[in-house]
Amino acid sequence: MAGERDLQKLLSGMRPVLNPGRYVYCTLSGRVPAGLRPVVTVAEAEGPTVVVAQEEADSLGLPYEYVAAWITLEIHSALEAVGLTAAVAGCLAEVGISCNVVAGFHHDHLFVAAEHAEPALAALQKLAADQP
Repeated sequence: MAGERDLQKLLSGMRPVLNPGRYVYCTLSGRVPAGLRPVVTVAEAEGPTVVVAQEEADSLGLPYEYVAAWITLEIHSALEAVGLTAAVAGCLAEVGISCNVVAGFHHDHLFVAAEHAEPALAALQKLAADQP
């Protein structure tokens, strides 16, 4: 199934959903440990970065600095869609919230500081509602 490319349709139909839990970014010096269940993995020259549930990182003694909330935009966006990331990041920047965006095949996922979860969700809902 092809994803949506039209920015207007993406913004008006993006239905942001706050996933339960708190998530942390961990950088690893080697391979991802067996049994670790990251929701995001990024291969970097310095070693893999993983985003995992805070409880899982704590139970494995993994160090982290950033504690985030995970928001999923519940619309199937095409990977080649233009402007969605900019519009969402801009909307959040206007209210002083930074975000880290990860594109999956079906959805875009935002990680915002945990203490900004509700204001971020409200800003994104308003962005969707304000579309003609």
